[in-house]
Amino acid sequence: MKASLLVTLCPTRKVQAQFLADQFSIPIVDGSHLAFAKPREIEGFVRSHVKPNHSEPCFVFLQYKQGLALAQVAEDNLLSVRADFSSSTVNYRRQKGGGKGQMIAKAIGLNSTTAPHVYDATAGLGGDSFVLASLGCSVTMTERVPEVNALLADGLRVAHEWGSEKDQSLVAILKRMTLVESDAAEYMQTLDDVEKPEVVYLDPMFPQRKKSTQVKKEMQVFHQLIGTDSDADLLLKIAQESAQKRVVVKRPRIAPFLAGQEPNYLLEGKSNRFDVYLSH
Repeated sequence: MKASLLVTLCPTRKVQAQFLADQFSIPIVDGSHLAFAKPREIEGFVRSHVKPNHSEPCFVFLQYKQGLALAQVAEDNLLSVRADFSSSTVNYRRQKGGGKGQMIAKAIGLNSTTAPHVYDATAGLGGDSFVLASLGCSVTMTERVPEVNALLADGLRVAHEWGSEKDQSLVAILKRMTLVESDAAEYMQTLDDVEKPEVVYLDPMFPQRKKSTQVKKEMQVFHQLIGTDSDADLLLKIAQESAQKRVVVKRPRIAPFLAGQEPNYLLEGKSNRFDVYLSH
């Protein structure tokens, strides 16, 4: 399922919006008169241009002044997501989030003397990559879904603009994050021994739980847009051939191991766990 429309809600972002619409070969609608409107008014405007049905929601890009969002427009709701690296919520987590004591930091082998180069093969909206970069790691990211890749690229751009004006420490973090437009498997197979990362990080999509109220808004949108990563087992094999030191797989706590392969060890939280496969 793909985005079918772009609505621009910011007069000063029309050039970027047109470039994106051309990239995805989708029509663009000028909603800049709603730049300061309430969410309900914007939703009404979007619904006047798309007609979702019961079985298939529509996906619409929304170009705000503060960045690009992707909205899932269903018959009974509208959910939107965007890549965010500069809001007060993100800044608070960066400053108070537990530092190197976080499970993800332990899983990738981060310690007081080591900040490994991490390749995030399934970057999504870049949340985990940002955490690792904020802890000192250099992170290369790929995201093969074009719509999500566009959100991530725009989120990095917006954050860099904001950081350049208000927070140079954020700019330093963003400089450690590199987005490569590629399929993960193809990218890893092009790397020579010198280019191979120390750690490959995988967070493949897992089948949606029946109780959708338990699933975060971001995941609801992703499940509809992406489905599941049916090649996740193969991706683990390629990752193990590409990682110099380890592969880390983020999984729901009750999920089976990828490819039925038991990790060397795992770190388990309340809802998620990290399966760690050490390179031999």
